[in-house]
Amino acid sequence: MWIPIQINENSAEPLYHQIETQLKSLIISGTITEGTLLPSIREFAGDLKCSVITVRRVYQDLENEGLLRTRQGTGTFVSHVGDGTMAGYKQDAIRKALETAVDVGLSVQCSEEELTELFNEIVKDKFGKQE
Repeated sequence: MWIPIQINENSAEPLYHQIETQLKSLIISGTITEGTLLPSIREFAGDLKCSVITVRRVYQDLENEGLLRTRQGTGTFVSHVGDGTMAGYKQDAIRKALETAVDVGLSVQCSEEELTELFNEIVKDKFGKQE
């Protein structure tokens, strides 16, 4: 199975984190569904042109979070994640991204009003709502 992961080699974000974040998003969004067999660690590392150790770490981290499960001799699969848990993962991912955005805003001296206005503007743009 081909997994649409984009690696940015110029990013300051560690490679394993880029892969883990994107794979987690694909699972949480339902793009990769429960029971899906993921590529072997070696195959995935080859596709991404990265180290086997990097992919092993991603798989282990996501398995520890309950998003993946590995069956010896069979492979690594997307786990069943209940709707409540899935909602929690979605909220956590969004909260982290928003906290990072607010931190950036604070670092460049944005006020709460400016940040709120920007956020609302972006949401309207993304959802295609016009005032």
